[in-house]
Amino acid sequence: MIKFEIKSHDGPGRYGKLKGEESPLILKESDLNIAKDESSAYDIEREIAEWSVNETIKLAKENENKEIAVVHGSKYIDLRIKCLKELENLGYNGFIIANADDLLLHPRDLVDLIVALRQNMKSTSFLIFPHAEAQFIPLLAYMGVDAFFDDIGEYYSYLNVLMSPTKNYDLEMYNLYEMSREELEEYNKNTIDFVLREVREHMKNGSLRNLVEERSGTSPQYASALRILDKEYSDYLLEYSQLY
Repeated sequence: MIKFEIKSHDGPGRYGKLKGEESPLILKESDLNIAKDESSAYDIEREIAEWSVNETIKLAKENENKEIAVVHGSKYIDLRIKCLKELENLGYNGFIIANADDLLLHPRDLVDLIVALRQNMKSTSFLIFPHAEAQFIPLLAYMGVDAFFDDIGEYYSYLNVLMSPTKNYDLEMYNLYEMSREELEEYNKNTIDFVLREVREHMKNGSLRNLVEERSGTSPQYASALRILDKEYSDYLLEYSQLY
């Protein structure tokens, strides 16, 4: 298991130490021991999603170094929880949320899933959200995501898209900089790093909610997710919120 230590909460968000570094943080996928999995699309029939979960658990059993596994289950939250719990029983404590890019387009599903996973996982386990847009990171961390991959910075560099903390810019349309693809990739990775630094500092100061609300106007999906979170999961938010 990877050592994960929670030092404090800011709402459901958790500031701590993961692999000896401050979290929430960026992880490099190639540095991790990730069990093989059987992926499936997001919006599919339940039978296929069940097959994906069962095959993922079977492959995870065969992995000798049990650290990181992928939580499948497509759009079915009960299957996601089943996958998470069985993987935890096998000894895993790091969990990559599958179909992350689809979830960002479905605010209700995003909120329902992350809250359900956090409520059903052990405190020593942590969640990894791949392909996170920079503007979504504060909200995801606030809900309880502990780590992110930096691969989206590379992906957008091939599309000639520059990432900022609040939105993405197509450099064909907005000629902000003249950059090579490699320079753009580095810029995008630095943007993700800056946003994570923002998140950690706000957590230390008990002001992450302020940052979340500040970024809520960056996309309709973000605003919808925050409204759903406030309206339907107030008890979840208040459980760890500080009283003044």
